[in-house]
Amino acid sequence: MIDNQHILESLSGKFSSEILQQEVLYGILTVTVSPAVLHDTIQFLKETERLEFEFLTDLCGIHYPDQEDPFGVVYLMYNMRENTRVRIKTFLPKENPSIPTVTDLFSAANWMERETYDFYGVNFMGHPNLIRILNVEYLDYFPLRKEYPLEDPTREDKDNRFFGREASV
Repeated sequence: MIDNQHILESLSGKFSSEILQQEVLYGILTVTVSPAVLHDTIQFLKETERLEFEFLTDLCGIHYPDQEDPFGVVYLMYNMRENTRVRIKTFLPKENPSIPTVTDLFSAANWMERETYDFYGVNFMGHPNLIRILNVEYLDYFPLRKEYPLEDPTREDKDNRFFGREASV
């Protein structure tokens, strides 16, 4: 049976200088790697004997606007034989959030990468069809970026009592 320690030792043996952080969250090993080795890390986890994370469960974007590299991509991989999961993260700069696609490793990444592009603007280099998947194609912004106020403070047509706030005087 493989455990988090074995996974981390395997990754450290191959990518030691590129592992930026590791932690265990809810029993799942979470490893943050530099974008330069992300594709190689995913491929290593999939193809290495005794690891064999052959199922990409999820891929999603995140945005932490106060970080130096605010955009992130999170990959959740699963080894069905061992019933073990691992989470891989990487963070990208605001100016050009780009990372290589993993569609060559997992066909399921196709739609997940398109969704991440659609909502966060992360460019997956080498993706076979990186176009919007849920939003209209003429949308000129990425709606899940935390760059916009949550509500318009100048609105006068709402009643704050219905939002759990004191009424305006």
